[in-house]
Amino acid sequence: MRRFAGGFAGQICGTAVFGILAWANCAGALADERSIKENPNREAYYGDLHLHTSFSFDAYIFGSRITPDEAYRFARGEPVEYEGHSVQRRSPLDFLAVTDHSENIGVSRRIDDPSSAFARSETGKRVHWAYSIGAKEGAKVFMDVEFEKDYQQLDLGAAKSAWQAEIDAANRNYRPGKFTTFIAYEWSPMVEVRYHLHRNVIFKGDTAPFPFSAIDSKKPEDLWSYLESNRQRGIEALAVPHNPNLSNGLMYGWNDSEGRPIDEGYAQRRAYNEPLSEISQPKGQSETLPALSPNDEFAGFEQPGTLNSAVHGGYVREAYGRGLVIAKDTGVNPFKFGVVGASDLHTGLSLSEAEPFGDMMKTMAVTYKGLFPEYSEYGQATGSLTGVWAERNTRDSIYAALRRKETFATSGTRLKFRLFGGWQFPQDLFREGDWVKAAYTRGVPMGGDLPARPRKSEAPQFAVWALKDPVSGNLDRIQIVKVWLAGKDYGEQVFDVAYSDHRQPEANTGRVPPVGDTVDTRTATYSNTIGSTELHAIWRDPRFDPAVPAVYYLRVLEIPTPRWSTIQAIKAGGPLPSDVPASVQQRGWSSPIWYSPGK
Repeated sequence: MRRFAGGFAGQICGTAVFGILAWANCAGALADERSIKENPNREAYYGDLHLHTSFSFDAYIFGSRITPDEAYRFARGEPVEYEGHSVQRRSPLDFLAVTDHSENIGVSRRIDDPSSAFARSETGKRVHWAYSIGAKEGAKVFMDVEFEKDYQQLDLGAAKSAWQAEIDAANRNYRPGKFTTFIAYEWSPMVEVRYHLHRNVIFKGDTAPFPFSAIDSKKPEDLWSYLESNRQRGIEALAVPHNPNLSNGLMYGWNDSEGRPIDEGYAQRRAYNEPLSEISQPKGQSETLPALSPNDEFAGFEQPGTLNSAVHGGYVREAYGRGLVIAKDTGVNPFKFGVVGASDLHTGLSLSEAEPFGDMMKTMAVTYKGLFPEYSEYGQATGSLTGVWAERNTRDSIYAALRRKETFATSGTRLKFRLFGGWQFPQDLFREGDWVKAAYTRGVPMGGDLPARPRKSEAPQFAVWALKDPVSGNLDRIQIVKVWLAGKDYGEQVFDVAYSDHRQPEANTGRVPPVGDTVDTRTATYSNTIGSTELHAIWRDPRFDPAVPAVYYLRVLEIPTPRWSTIQAIKAGGPLPSDVPASVQQRGWSSPIWYSPGK
């Protein structure tokens, strides 16, 4: 059956068995897609590019029986059955990628079929026994032998069938203009059975080849070769590293997989194949740590467990600095990426809200603590979200936003914010009737490069704007984080550029005082009597040196609200956990804007 350029759309597009009916539906869906109005100033769309269903080996062992079809339906806002209950999202997502592990994809579902090759294998029998005595024990078995044996060869037919089912589910649930799906999977190599070098592979169109897995190779360079080979055949995709904070410093290291210093060729391949990286998800945020950023008072946000992972080489802010250093030596920045957030949930249900998320979060936290004692049962953060600025809610438009890195991440709330960089923004920009159009005309959005510096311009300007989530806490402040090249190292500084409640920076430190805390820990409630609903500013870098490369990104903070663990404890009538804060300042991060001398 012929495929249309740009991919199929609609409820049953791409499913050849429907014959003429499929043609009619696909033609209608494509007509609908073409008729969707575009917003030239772009809209904010929220989604999740990292979710596991029962087609993932570990999710199945953890007890999930949710299918990709059900995962998409749930994300669209429809009710689904989960462990005997009907569950439904508080508000639907705009887009979703189901990213089941490519290793043994779908094979685990054969455990309960006694006639399958996998169930009859020694490995299958061992896993079935372990699962029968508890999910945590089953998970331990899985982690112990995850990539030591080629499970997939035990039932390759099941894996191929499962992958086709993944493709069909993504195409069947695509609703142009309302809900976008992406064919995707997770490539999941492990180091010492605990450290992550994982990438989520996101395809643009309606078809994709069989996944490249860690069974094929554990080297990112080989994954890139797979992507490049597919690209030559017209199949476009990108890879998104996740949990760099758990990579033992390998995700943003100085060397390639063979231990050689990063060279120009490696840097070019990585920058193109991996234009994005995950900055926040339930296993912790990967922006920075107090150990890396001792002068950043907000650096200690949501670090539930590190698996004793090395600090250096595992965090985004440091990667931005290292990228500048490598670019100075090679001419190419390998870490010139934007940011996304994700849920990485293994229930098949993408959630980011505190309720009913807490019940599932508690289950996952207990499971992870059983695997890794370093984790607190209440330590895991809530699910995060990816935001994109796109002209419309379609595969082409959202994928283009991912490619150009006009993306942002939030720790779970639907914060909305913009960052523009330029040289000639007027101070009254936000008084203009169409300030966004003016900002696009006069500058570049998040993910872009500052244009060449005009001779009369002393320093770049940044237009920043943020709007609160209607059902979450007010805004505390907007910050710009600057990272710059400092010889063979990098420097960093956090600037408060807009803040609520008429606060004034302290004279001796320049820091803006805390916004306050209205959280009542007896009831797990808070009040929006502090903070602002909207903040904006035009900011000029006061320490700009035109000879020094730099990176600028946005961080937006809400006022304190009850942490999910506090809500869960109050709901259960028990004491508050002592190893995590009672309140949390939810936040968002933008993709950066880069400055290069002479550009």
